Amino acid sequence: MPDDRTTVTELATALGMFPHSDVRTSLSARPVELAITDGTWARLADLHASGTYPDEFAAAFANGRAFLEAPDALRGRRPRLVEWTGGRRPPGDEVAPVDLRIDHVYLVSCKYLSRNIANPSPARLFDGLLATVGDWEQSDWYLRTAPDEYRALYAACRTSTGLDDLPDDPATLTAVDRRRLRLALPGRSAYPADAQDHYGALCTRVSVESARRWGDNVARQRSAERQAWRLLRIGNATYFLLGADTRRPLRLRVASPWDWRQAFEFLDLDIRPGRAGQPQVDWSVAYRERPTQKHRVVEGHVEVRWSHGRFAQPPEAKIYLDTPSDEIPGYFPLSAEPDQPRLWD
Repeated sequence: MPDDRTTVTELATALGMFPHSDVRTSLSARPVELAITDGTWARLADLHASGTYPDEFAAAFANGRAFLEAPDALRGRRPRLVEWTGGRRPPGDEVAPVDLRIDHVYLVSCKYLSRNIANPSPARLFDGLLATVGDWEQSDWYLRTAPDEYRALYAACRTSTGLDDLPDDPATLTAVDRRRLRLALPGRSAYPADAQDHYGALCTRVSVESARRWGDNVARQRSAERQAWRLLRIGNATYFLLGADTRRPLRLRVASPWDWRQAFEFLDLDIRPGRAGQPQVDWSVAYRERPTQKHRVVEGHVEVRWSHGRFAQPPEAKIYLDTPSDEIPGYFPLSAEPDQPRLWD
């Protein structure tokens, strides 16, 4: 079940696609075309009544209204069916982050104030190249890529916290052991003085090895352009991104690979170790705009860090886009024609 803020942004976007004047009116009308349960309706109404997310309700509703009116989208036609994924990932090999489906055709992703585009396991990214199905090893990525540095860091942390009864080998830690060690360490991210150099060495080794494996796998499979599309969330079919960043609302049509190649030429995918306070891999996609022949670059990075705190769970790979969403190749502004007739008037 998604958290309250996600529920608000996604379902308020859906409400904006119906011809009601505001969120309150749409909630009262409960349009039958929005396929959610009575319990979800009640939860959404309670969240609105609480006044906790006024800006999120307003921004999402406005984005849904823009989608209703846009000639690229519903063109003023009331939808016949709006389906909500509710945090469930659709089956199949699809990279598009779909939250809403309208009339079995229009796919919509709702993304508000977040540059984080995915949180796969490191093995799925660096070995599986973000495929949604495949056979890749699920062991602890730190132990796989930097076993000596990881064991040295663990030993220093165990000694510093006085938890001498913990196993000698971090690979044998139980969930209870991991929790004890996490709670015994200082602060949210600080390491004991005797462990800081070991953590720095771990960061360097994991960054270098992750970048090497990722680059080697892309080269071996000759899949640089496909990997770039997956990083940019270019899906198998066109979908729409409705959301906001810190600068403005985002109302974008995201191209399919077919459309992307009509407008852009892929040049290169660069993968390199990053330098940060944690293991990181930086990436960039170089491309050419076909109409202008200008060269452009999209920047991003991957943070390889423990899930739910130090030593708590094996690390995940958090993928970030550093280039603003409305400057990414293949993300086209949703066109608007304010004077067009509204079929629902």
